[in-house]
Amino acid sequence: MDDALSSLLHGVRPQGALFDQSAFVPPWSLRFEERTPLALLTMFTGTAWVIPDGAEPVRLSPCDVAIVTGPEPYTVADSPGTAPLAVIDGDECRGPDGRPYTDTTGMCGPALGNGIPSGIADGTGNGIADGTGNGIASGAGVANGTGNGAGVANGNGDGYGGGACAFPEGPFGPGPADTAGTTVLLKGVYQVEGSVSDRVLTALPRVALVPSVPEGCPPLAMIAQELARDIPGRQVILDRLLDLLLVTSLREWFALPGSDAPAWYRAHGDPQVGRALKLMHGDPARPWTVASLAAAVGASRARFAHRFTELVGQSPMAYLTEWRICRAADLLARTDATVDAVSRQVGYSNAYALSVAFKRTRGVRPSEHRALARAGR
Repeated sequence: MDDALSSLLHGVRPQGALFDQSAFVPPWSLRFEERTPLALLTMFTGTAWVIPDGAEPVRLSPCDVAIVTGPEPYTVADSPGTAPLAVIDGDECRGPDGRPYTDTTGMCGPALGNGIPSGIADGTGNGIADGTGNGIASGAGVANGTGNGAGVANGNGDGYGGGACAFPEGPFGPGPADTAGTTVLLKGVYQVEGSVSDRVLTALPRVALVPSVPEGCPPLAMIAQELARDIPGRQVILDRLLDLLLVTSLREWFALPGSDAPAWYRAHGDPQVGRALKLMHGDPARPWTVASLAAAVGASRARFAHRFTELVGQSPMAYLTEWRICRAADLLARTDATVDAVSRQVGYSNAYALSVAFKRTRGVRPSEHRALARAGR
């Protein structure tokens, strides 16, 4: 049975997830103008500032995760006062003057994903260690002993150790002296489409900061390990790990004090309203009424309706209608199903009933929405 967050995230799935991993020393500043709907940022080592256009800077410490909503540009820098040295727009990297940027700092390194290996993680071969101390480093061959050397190291595993997210100083473990003070930034980009996914984005601020915790962040450790390898299946694993990092980060941010989590998320903590939300999200095609929902969760009709409205901010039927229309909008945009077929999938008896509700809430008919959505692809 789907909860609201699971249902809303079904449409947020990366394919060919791209990770940009950059290592540099201060002063540094990158401006991102990719116009992507969602990006995840974390510092493997060092600190940074996320500076969104039109919003306050947010400090990013090691192993924090920042969820940055777009499509407005943003800057990541060692200090809010550092002017951008490079502007990144997809695969293009240019200077502030618009000319191609001659990169001597590693700030415009290759994207990590789609089988493209990183050029960042070279050097002494200190690895990315998991919780047991096993290290993974770029390069060829297998090293045994202390974990220093090229390739996959077993033993003491110098590198990212001390737990899933407890990284020591230096970009890839305690390497040579010239790596001291180097900052390592990891960025994952999400393409988010659809009315259902938009409900997640609208629940977030421009930058949602998830602080690191003592027990670490297992998804980050797994991403770090996978990026150090270039073996078959890597891209699929990175896609799934980016999914995992997003979902865990969203849950942690929504649970933070003062995070202003959306009402539909907070309401899941109520045993009756939370179950009703799962029923509506799990089976929107069922002919739900306030009475049938109340009976399903073991409450009187009046008490259930009052409690639902109090916690969610909408009546049960208003919420259900909104959810059905969101689902219909995505089905119309993404599939070739007829309007009549879509109507039955989301709980309307026929195309006319869906059209009336759709026009009332969206201002256009279902067929017009489909045409507009496909024209915008």
